[in-house]
Amino acid sequence: MTVDHQTIDILLLGSGGREHALAMKLAESPLCGTLYIAPGNGGTAQVGENVALAEDDPEQVADFARETGVGLVVIGPEAPLVAGVADAVRAAGIPCFGPGAAGARVEGSKRFSKELMGRAGVPTAAYGSFTDEASALAYVREQGAPLVVKADGLAAGKGVVVATELTEAEDAVRECFAGAFGSAGSTVVIEECLTGPECSLLAFTDGKTVRPMATAQDHKRALEGDRGPNTGGMGVYSPVPIVTDDELAAMKQALVDTVAELAAEGIDYRGCLYGGFMLTPEGPKVLEFNARFGDPETQVILPRLENDLVEVMLACAEQRLDEVELSWRDEWAVAVVLTSAGYPGSYEKGKVITGVEEANAMDNVTVYHAGTAVNESGELVTSGGRVLAVTALGNTFEAARDLAYAACEKIDFEGKTLRHDIGLKALKGREAWA
Repeated sequence: MTVDHQTIDILLLGSGGREHALAMKLAESPLCGTLYIAPGNGGTAQVGENVALAEDDPEQVADFARETGVGLVVIGPEAPLVAGVADAVRAAGIPCFGPGAAGARVEGSKRFSKELMGRAGVPTAAYGSFTDEASALAYVREQGAPLVVKADGLAAGKGVVVATELTEAEDAVRECFAGAFGSAGSTVVIEECLTGPECSLLAFTDGKTVRPMATAQDHKRALEGDRGPNTGGMGVYSPVPIVTDDELAAMKQALVDTVAELAAEGIDYRGCLYGGFMLTPEGPKVLEFNARFGDPETQVILPRLENDLVEVMLACAEQRLDEVELSWRDEWAVAVVLTSAGYPGSYEKGKVITGVEEANAMDNVTVYHAGTAVNESGELVTSGGRVLAVTALGNTFEAARDLAYAACEKIDFEGKTLRHDIGLKALKGREAWA
């Protein structure tokens, strides 16, 4: 344990680009002592100590935190949250950033999330929820396309189909009940298909106070022009210029009302609440909630945050967030994701990556590692579908965007793939989504 009582040792769970961004921001804090990342990646190894832990094993995480004298546990991905890791850590008397299993159901069960929004009066798409194929198919035929078919549980971002044709919706229902997503598909949620631009608004909360972060917009489709299969995210920017003051106020209110409803139902929610919104003609409606930071949204939100992240997360964990006001840099942030050829389908690993140091050396550029590792020869290599997120800050949106793409040019690996149209719609304004 760190001897200096002015610092605390921190355990961060996860291995993606989100965790590298969190690790870098945590490490910036004068309060941060030893930073452990479990299991981490090739980038986190440069800012902390990667440790081999089963991140979604509550007892193993709690034991490690207790034995090493950790003063804060930060949970990055959704699986450990749904597994109840935060509950075990808090039961051990250790401050934790991330909701317990009951709160994580806002992401772990789409049905629970929709029912919660109904009780909270939060605007969302009309829907039906089904546990048998025949009823679900009857609802699909009654409603007609377009529809959105969702596996209820965690399906690693795969269990959602936006069906423009009736047969597509029927196939999606059958796929869920045939076991394509395991137990996650045993309940199916079918929603009306909303239209409009999407916008993400994340918030810090201690279960009582809600502090919204900056807006961000992700690009989910694999191919340019928003075509191709859905991915974990191909690029993102912050803030979102098309959002009106009224829309922002409505989105913030939805997050406040959701946390208030969770508290009223006896659910202690401390961590990040992520609202994915559709800016519909009737106003913002919630598409989904996540119980953690987004990836790649984190990679453009945290570089703009002026606060000490350790202070903010401790305030959430200790339920004194009312003492904290967030402050943001004026610059725009744009991140472009570099992927392995074939992603989000099958892809090869182990390709040597060059140019990351040169890109990082550019002013106002940060390269966040996602699917990277270090091989036996000490070389940085690819180890995932989304390999790197290249983030740039600029005084104008165009400057940030140009800088991000200039930095991408310096990085190379076999099969490097990227979208060249990240943020172009934002430059065109609202009519780009018409």
